[in-house]
Amino acid sequence: MRSVILFLFIVLIHFNCINAQDWPGWRGELRDGIWNDPDVIGKFESEELDIKWSVQIGPGYSGPTLAHGKVYITDRPDNPVNQERVLCFDEESGSSIWTFAYDCEYLGIGYPAGPRASVIIDEGRAYTLGSMGHLYCFDAATGAMLWKRDMNADYKIEMPIWGIASAPLIVGDKIILQIGGSENASVVALYKTSGEEIWRNLNDKASYSAPILINQANKKIIVNWSGESLSGLDVETGEIYWRFPFTVRSQMAIATPVLYKDYIFVSSFYSGSMLIKLDKNSLTAEKVWQRAGESERKTDALHCVMNTPVILENYIYGVDSYGELRCLELETGDRVWEDLTAVTKDRWANIHFVQNGENTWMFNEHGELIISRLSPEGFKEISRAQLIEPTTAQLNRKGTGVTWSHPAFANKHVFIRSDKELVCADLSVK
Repeated sequence: MRSVILFLFIVLIHFNCINAQDWPGWRGELRDGIWNDPDVIGKFESEELDIKWSVQIGPGYSGPTLAHGKVYITDRPDNPVNQERVLCFDEESGSSIWTFAYDCEYLGIGYPAGPRASVIIDEGRAYTLGSMGHLYCFDAATGAMLWKRDMNADYKIEMPIWGIASAPLIVGDKIILQIGGSENASVVALYKTSGEEIWRNLNDKASYSAPILINQANKKIIVNWSGESLSGLDVETGEIYWRFPFTVRSQMAIATPVLYKDYIFVSSFYSGSMLIKLDKNSLTAEKVWQRAGESERKTDALHCVMNTPVILENYIYGVDSYGELRCLELETGDRVWEDLTAVTKDRWANIHFVQNGENTWMFNEHGELIISRLSPEGFKEISRAQLIEPTTAQLNRKGTGVTWSHPAFANKHVFIRSDKELVCADLSVK
């Protein structure tokens, strides 16, 4: 009998382990905005979610990340001034585990609420990239600093108006960074254990978009969307396999490139959208379409701000320049429908999408979590609840503020920050 109980206990532990999902980086484990936790709620019980725990933090735009029972976030405290911090909390209780602060004066950075890039967790290390280019590698469990680099000083960055925002990408033994450095250092690869340079490439100005990793023709390719082009780079050498010029006004490429089948889609607030198709058998690609409207109000196809679209069954769903939720045909960019109920219409109004099975979970700038279904027939809202109150440091929108940071979904919970707090809510089926 004891052996049977032990066997069942081991099976249960194994089942829980393989079904648990951390959120160790920007937009999840694979940077694709997919959340695979089963048995989460399908509808909210009330108009406001119960908060499991809440901790006070300072302002910042970075979204939380989670790994091995710990939650990571960065902020810029009001006192002392001119510092950025890296904070680590216990996933279950919210209790503080470690904090690291460093001096960081914001020079020429607009919207200076705090750091932008999420903390990246990999093989027991935590990597952070600050708004002015301070790169740190920590022991993720203890907060002990393993190495650091001042990327601005080392690479003479042509600093974007909103600072460095592109989340680093870990591939094998490398950390890949889009920083917009001088002397062919727009994209830089360093050894993740030492910070030593491996390669650099592109003379493009930096954008705010995070690079992604794809497989094309049996090769690992880094897709990088800068302020001037969309490029496919070799992981090992930085060699450019394909490149499409796409100059983005004000370097305002923020959304992450979206991979769908053999397509890659990008969209920008001022400059519209572009779809390319990858060749399956060679390291080449072709442009399918590129569309832009007359202005930020008279848009065509899709002009995303911070929202990274989702592509489902050959249809693109994304948020346009003033909060218009739109559906496009993938292969043409033609609009199928537009909806104005998911977020209040306003300049740069934002929603973050995360896909869980057939449901698209949306977190809008009002701090609301929405469970929905997206299809060519329209936007179907299943349930909506308030998760966190907006604050004004990121943007003082009509006195109420916004919540622009991306939430983390892990282990049947949601984690999100404002300018004042980091909160956790349980989404498991009771």
